[in-house]
Amino acid sequence: MVQKYQSPVRVYKHPFELVMAAYERRFPTCHLIPMFVASDVVDEETSEDGSTNRIERRCALDVDAPRLLKRIAGVDYVYFIQKNTLNRKERTLHIESHNETFSNRVIIHETCCYSVHPENEDWTCFEQTASLDIKSFFGFESTVEKIAMKQYASSIKKGKEIIEYYLKELEDEGITHVPRWTPSSLSLPLPRPTSLSSPPVLPKLILAGTPEDKLDADYIKRYLGDLTPLQESCLIRLRKWLQETHKGKIPKDEHILRFLRARDFNMDKAREILCQSLTWRKQHQVDYLLETWSSPQVLQDYYTGGWHHHDRDGRPLYILRLGQMDTKGLVRALGEESLLRHVRNTTSNVRPVSVWITVDLEGLNMRHLWRPGVKALLRIIEVVEANYPETLGRLLILRAPRVFPVLWTLVSPFIDENTRKKFLIYAGNDYQGPGGLVDYIDKEIIPDFLGGECMCEVPEGGLVPKSMYRTAEELENEDVRLWTETIYQSASIFKGAPHELLIEIIDASSVITWDFDVCKGDVVFNIYHSKRAPQAPRKDPLGAHGITSPGGNNVQLIDKSWTLGQDYSMVESPLTCKEGESVQGSHITRWPGFYILQWKFHNMPACSATNLPRVDDVLATLQVSSHKCKVMYYTEVLGSEDFRGSMTSLESSHSGFSQLSAATTSSNQSQSSSMISR
Repeated sequence: MVQKYQSPVRVYKHPFELVMAAYERRFPTCHLIPMFVASDVVDEETSEDGSTNRIERRCALDVDAPRLLKRIAGVDYVYFIQKNTLNRKERTLHIESHNETFSNRVIIHETCCYSVHPENEDWTCFEQTASLDIKSFFGFESTVEKIAMKQYASSIKKGKEIIEYYLKELEDEGITHVPRWTPSSLSLPLPRPTSLSSPPVLPKLILAGTPEDKLDADYIKRYLGDLTPLQESCLIRLRKWLQETHKGKIPKDEHILRFLRARDFNMDKAREILCQSLTWRKQHQVDYLLETWSSPQVLQDYYTGGWHHHDRDGRPLYILRLGQMDTKGLVRALGEESLLRHVRNTTSNVRPVSVWITVDLEGLNMRHLWRPGVKALLRIIEVVEANYPETLGRLLILRAPRVFPVLWTLVSPFIDENTRKKFLIYAGNDYQGPGGLVDYIDKEIIPDFLGGECMCEVPEGGLVPKSMYRTAEELENEDVRLWTETIYQSASIFKGAPHELLIEIIDASSVITWDFDVCKGDVVFNIYHSKRAPQAPRKDPLGAHGITSPGGNNVQLIDKSWTLGQDYSMVESPLTCKEGESVQGSHITRWPGFYILQWKFHNMPACSATNLPRVDDVLATLQVSSHKCKVMYYTEVLGSEDFRGSMTSLESSHSGFSQLSAATTSSNQSQSSSMISR
């Protein structure tokens, strides 16, 4: 596997020429880098006007590796070839290096660049990229990779310190300025002492002036915390990938960092769950929800959760009195979808900082283990875990009763291992002693119901009056309304029962555009054409499949007596779409007539990429079919004169597409184009 590294932009608050004078002092050897034993100049070339200098060095490194490994390899030193190109006119230094030793077994490639800061010509920027590919190494491939990554990370950390050291050495010698190159100069002039001036302060910490903004190392440290060089690299590479694949606003750096932390900075895993979360945000219109959602009165009165001051480190504190909550009453009065929407609204308002949650379980009993209530709780946990990772600083569970182990057995499999480590569980009044609440929260803000003196505005809960309960039909209609408050339509697909949409085209060369998300399962997307209209659509009742999930319909148009190639024809190759994918595309029609868009069941529903089980998998007996897929879709027909390419046409249709940040594969055919976002 190829290991890659991308540095943030490191800024030296010194002119380029002075930084170059400091850089040259690293050769032929540097006492600050013990492993850098020696370097010899192999070749050197200078342009006629002296503006460009190319130098090639052969560097010897004493790698800190086990003696046994060195004996097996048969070498004491590892040699690298470094090629530097200094352009004094453009004020850049490009460095390219690769390993000479074991080049047939290990491929190491590094590029670095020193350049002038785009917003301050008296400052210098430094960027670095590298890759490591170990083909084979006497059976010690994993060991060599760990040694290489460890030593490279160490050298990266020292890199800036070394330049700063030699800059200070130059200053001590009275050298604070090196003149810039001019056409009349045949070589770099000797440095002359001058006074050291203070450069102006930059108004921005993120560098501009390039196709994509680049992160500054100081910005990362100040606003995102202390990251190792390899963690910085993961953040920058994932951010760059989003910039390259996403047209529009990308998630904030803090948000990207959450997903990286949640997967221990595994780039591929973090990218996958981030894209799934972006799909979820699009499906549920989370950003729109923040502006329009208002909690029903029953939630305001009986939902026993709310914000309450901060912990000692200034992190917001959320109190949930689960033992006092009538879960059954809330589900019966509101429906599961309303509860989820309330949680989404609450969680989405959380700033990208760690949050403390205190869960009071006093009053928890067997009535809280009502199955639909537990199912709703599990879905809430799944939503938070999948879309708001690493927002939990600590979770304190207080006054856990005897029934708690039963609830914990149901809930804990849905909680990520890193999150479970943040749980502290106290039985009885143990939380009042040493190691309890007072260790984390100031005594003055401990709520009165937990033995403190602070009045807490979190509702006390109580039983939801049965007069507020809704019938099953009313709850289903309410959930359908919440699902369909969008330009998108929802459809269910079953084995043997595809969902089909009819579009009548009057003028040839019209453009059919589509945008759909595969919410559950894998589907096959087809487009057919027929000269005659199909019969009245057959609606497949959900009840026939034992499904009562809201917001889905199933319509079939193609009669079973029709023959493909005679009664109707396929105008596109089938497109297989995986669960979680977002698909946008368009088709330019050749003939008038009737076009049928079809979503068909494909194999078994795909499981989530995460290691955590899905609620629907564990609660399969709770009205969930293993042979069901779900899509949310939007279509529009444009005149050919309005069509300007597939993605442009989508953007011009005023359909609110969000240009999802995701991996993109294209299916380009003669009359259509599609984009799949993973």
